[in-house]
Amino acid sequence: MADPDRPEDLVRPGFGPVADAFERTLAADGRTGAALAIWMDGEPVVEIWGGTADERRRRAWSRDTLSVAFSCTKGIAAVLIGMLLERGDLPSLETPVAAIWPEFGAHGKGQVTVADALAHRAGVSAPRRDFTLAQALDGHSVAEALAEQEPLWAPGTAHSYHTLTHGYIVEQLVLRAAGRTAGRFFADEVTGPLGAQAWLGLPPQHEDRVTHLVQDPSTVADLAGDAAAVRWASRATTLGGAFPPTLITPEGGFNDPAVHRAELAGAGIIATASAMARIWSATVSDTRGIRLIGDETSKKLATPRSTGKPHFATNPPPYPSWGAGVRIPTHSQPLISPRSFGHDGAGGQLAFADPDAKVGFAYLTNRMADGSRAEHILAALRRVIS
Repeated sequence: MADPDRPEDLVRPGFGPVADAFERTLAADGRTGAALAIWMDGEPVVEIWGGTADERRRRAWSRDTLSVAFSCTKGIAAVLIGMLLERGDLPSLETPVAAIWPEFGAHGKGQVTVADALAHRAGVSAPRRDFTLAQALDGHSVAEALAEQEPLWAPGTAHSYHTLTHGYIVEQLVLRAAGRTAGRFFADEVTGPLGAQAWLGLPPQHEDRVTHLVQDPSTVADLAGDAAAVRWASRATTLGGAFPPTLITPEGGFNDPAVHRAELAGAGIIATASAMARIWSATVSDTRGIRLIGDETSKKLATPRSTGKPHFATNPPPYPSWGAGVRIPTHSQPLISPRSFGHDGAGGQLAFADPDAKVGFAYLTNRMADGSRAEHILAALRRVIS
């Protein structure tokens, strides 16, 4: 249960089993920390946290602790696209990316739709050329290279996870449709109105609130599969050498303040769990007077588009399923209901919404391990609200 000596903790009546599940996962994590937030019908019902945010500095996880959301960012990026669709700034999910970003149409990519790009079907899951970290963060080098790149497979015919390249495509779509960077649009239209502590491009004054990410050695495994699959999956994760294969080192990768300051729309949101849950709540329910997207738009985003074995498969099944930028539940990877939509992130992060239960959910941790911790919490939540 929540600690009675910390009045900022919140566990509404009936949600004790969910808090208990969180505490069990936290105890098993040892010297790291985590936070859990659940909003229902536009109001918080669970907001708890614990453990260590930065062992080097002996800093405990607090209400205001920020952590890297990794690919949970992709789900929020899809919401930004949904908002642009509703405003008429983007014509349709079936609009070719090249109609908005003409340079992207090179080498047969002219028919790649916005939905294809969001659903990992664009054929540019990894760069053919190498990048330095500075190039990955400069806002134009990677985008220009992807626009010019010959696809790795015939676009639209298969899918494979665009680990980091996804974000550069979204950034160009938002910039060209809204006239603002994705980070600026996120701040102006999402986090500002909602009062949510989340950034895509962290202001330097908040750096001392960010967790230090720690790799669990048991989760570092060699990729398996044919040589081409391993090669391209590795390049997708490292962005051609710009990032470490595990995404973090003790002081590098997504532990680097320079990375935190960048607007990486595929993996770079830094937030409190409360902020992430609040944002997802606003996609399915009026939240603090804000509704980000309507039901029809969320249905479009969550329509299955990429299922089954990916083009570059390096793990055995079960495989995840995607809509237009959002992960959708499968039998082996359930969320709350079949209509849930959102995204997980490297290291065990998870953030999503459920339109039936009117829930926004977020779990963030600085221990880079598998997703079983959030699964235990979700199982408790399903029992509570069933």
